[in-house]
Amino acid sequence: MTQLLSWYERIPKVELHLHLEGAIPHPTLWQLIQKYGGSPEVPDLTALQKRFQYRDFIHFLETWVWKNQFIREYDDYTLIAEDVARDLAVQHVRYAEVFFSPSRFFESGMKTPEMALAIRRGFSLVPEIRVNLVADLVRDNGLDNAAAVLADISEVKSEAGIIGITIGGSEQAFPPGPFAGVYEKARRLGFHTSAHAGEAAGPQSIWGAIHDLRVDRIGHGIRAVEDERLLDYLAVNKIPLEVCPLSNVRTGVVSSLEAHPVRRLFRRGLVLTINTDDPKMFGNSLAEEYRLLVEKLGFTPWEVRDLILQGIRSSWLSAEEKRRLETEFITGKDWVI
Repeated sequence: MTQLLSWYERIPKVELHLHLEGAIPHPTLWQLIQKYGGSPEVPDLTALQKRFQYRDFIHFLETWVWKNQFIREYDDYTLIAEDVARDLAVQHVRYAEVFFSPSRFFESGMKTPEMALAIRRGFSLVPEIRVNLVADLVRDNGLDNAAAVLADISEVKSEAGIIGITIGGSEQAFPPGPFAGVYEKARRLGFHTSAHAGEAAGPQSIWGAIHDLRVDRIGHGIRAVEDERLLDYLAVNKIPLEVCPLSNVRTGVVSSLEAHPVRRLFRRGLVLTINTDDPKMFGNSLAEEYRLLVEKLGFTPWEVRDLILQGIRSSWLSAEEKRRLETEFITGKDWVI
């Protein structure tokens, strides 16, 4: 058992659904809170850690907004990006596609291109991991806002390493359909596409992401289990799901890990990747995700390896880069227990 626990930590990993602002190490966030005068709600680091406990998904979103008030300058983003990358590298995450949400910070006066470049400066300080950026258009902020963010990121696409877009936010209140034109333009500009769907809303949200937005991947997507026809469609068309099991438990989307549909989705032959979503807000890691898949849901270490390889194959790296990374993983000494 000790050897297996060590293996979860050591095995090389990829992350395809990770929000930068939800992955800020607590000491880094505490540093920013102190920089801006502190907060009566969190008098110390212990209180800050307790702040990240949620009644439901709406409470989680409210906590997300509360946290964002302590990110006000471009240098804050450089600090965050560097510390997030170092934290991932320590966990043996070799490649990550990391979401950032520019429009959530417009009120602080930050502009998207400069923000993206500040993030890239932070990532560049950690050569042990490769990170590409994905812009979250945030459906709550409306269609015009999403179009403006897309125009902004296109200015620094290559320099900042931005390879795709997604839409997060209040899925249950803002369906994907109205964003179809923005997604079509994003494809013309060379961006890959994903959308949060099937988390706080049901199968119709996933169908909308598929038919209206024509996405490459689905963020979460677990409520596909409510629609057999949708399960068949996802399996046949091999549309990857960015599954985040512990996130779904922590936000109350599912009642427990034992009740999570990831095992059923896997057995149906869907393409799945396992991710942490907002790890410093949920207190999880990829090693813990893998361990609990084995201990609670009956996955085997061989199936964990398969999920990791599906992550590489579902990434937005080039075909050559995928082959190189897969070879590096499976020939490395940490691939075996």
